Amino acid sequence: MQLMKNVRLRLGEPPAGSIYNGLGRQQATLWTYRHRRSKSYDSRTMTERKSSDPIVEGQDLAVEEIAPKLKRPSLYRVILLNDDYTPMEFVVEILESVFAMERNRATRVMLEVHTKGRGICGVFTYEIAETKVAQVMGIAEQQQHPLLCTMEES
Repeated sequence: MQLMKNVRLRLGEPPAGSIYNGLGRQQATLWTYRHRRSKSYDSRTMTERKSSDPIVEGQDLAVEEIAPKLKRPSLYRVILLNDDYTPMEFVVEILESVFAMERNRATRVMLEVHTKGRGICGVFTYEIAETKVAQVMGIAEQQQHPLLCTMEES
């Protein structure tokens, strides 16, 4: 048998003045199971509720949940900045290890950094971009190179 969410079954005697008048508890229970599918009832008195009746606190209601609207995360570009002291081979190694680039692509990005002053290493969400910048800066500092890496919103 199908139970609806907007009706609560009461055990015990039916309240006075309700639709159960004159029925015993077992008969009232059977009546409730048979008729609750098509009608809406007041949970306190188990009387039929009209659609025009105001909703009162304490009544059982069927609630429809609304799916949350999801927003795509903002994307950030990770950018390497040119300096005159960091070796080109070191920049290629950084691009291969941190950004998982192939040798040819890493060389192209390194030449872009060398000629234009800056090169885009990739586009990531904020947390990933921040982690990549920290990795590049950590490796450059460890190897005592003044390589700079930043991120900016796309």
